[in-house]
Amino acid sequence: MNIVWFWTLAVMLTAYAVLDGYDLGAGALHLCLARGNEERRIVLNAIGPVWNGNEVWLIAAGGMMVVSFPKVYASGFSGFYLALMVVLWLLILRGVSIEFRGQIDHDLWRAFWDAGFCVGSLLIALLLGVALGNVLRGLPITANGYFQGTFALLLNPYSILTGLLSLAILAWHGCNYLRVKTDGALLQKAQRWSARLWWAVVVLVVASTAATLLLGPGMGQNFRLYPLSLVFPLLTLIGLMGGFLCRRNHDRGAFRSSTAVIIGLLTSAAMTAFPNLLASTLDPSYNLTVYNASSSPHALLASFIANIVGMIGVIVYSTYVHRTFAGKVQLRDHGY
Repeated sequence: MNIVWFWTLAVMLTAYAVLDGYDLGAGALHLCLARGNEERRIVLNAIGPVWNGNEVWLIAAGGMMVVSFPKVYASGFSGFYLALMVVLWLLILRGVSIEFRGQIDHDLWRAFWDAGFCVGSLLIALLLGVALGNVLRGLPITANGYFQGTFALLLNPYSILTGLLSLAILAWHGCNYLRVKTDGALLQKAQRWSARLWWAVVVLVVASTAATLLLGPGMGQNFRLYPLSLVFPLLTLIGLMGGFLCRRNHDRGAFRSSTAVIIGLLTSAAMTAFPNLLASTLDPSYNLTVYNASSSPHALLASFIANIVGMIGVIVYSTYVHRTFAGKVQLRDHGY
């Protein structure tokens, strides 16, 4: 069950990145891509029915970590405490900006909340990548599982690189989502931004991959031990190739391509880290792994059953909402 839970959490976090990723990406480009009240309302209405449901995956993954790997939860939250509080407040800012924007019919009011939505989305996308970079790089964790360091330690060159990669990919993903959901001038602008961001994603993927392999001699070891896992980086490559072919047209193909890149990169990162959940930069014997940081077998099994039941409900709900609101967004007299 230890390994099953490792990959269950990886799947849940990947689902969050794919689903809430296009919300964050659309928000990060909100001020640049959408000009004028009408276009910005279209962007918000495109994500309006689904954005809050998409965040369930992140909440569920954090909650399930409490019962499956409590030591990792404790060490991770102690190490990322300030960063997680910042993310929490940014999530609040983002949600409030979406809901409050249309409450008063005034240009200055709307501009203020548009800026809050953009800044909140951009910084969340960046910080999530920074967190992933630190997980791969390792943290100063002591023998008793305590984090020894400061917030500034988390902002190292490698984590900043992965943060920029996260921001670029999610912005590209958000553009591709808007290509599927919008029409007219906004669609054309989304296609142009998507084509530009594809190049940024390629450069940052190559740079981040090289930097990851340079972190240590064992970073690519799992791919040699388990050759079938090469399907993960292969999926990333296929997604990048698809993104190149769909830069100007085939909007749904472009969205599928960015989805494939996100899935490929996160599963590759999980395979790179396995079996570590949090690696220690002080001593490898202090690493928190799927074996020494897990709950009892009974707790793992019970929580897994509860998690599956809950996730089936989330999948059914998410599928229903996405199908109900499928198609191009039509701007109405009410809304955001």
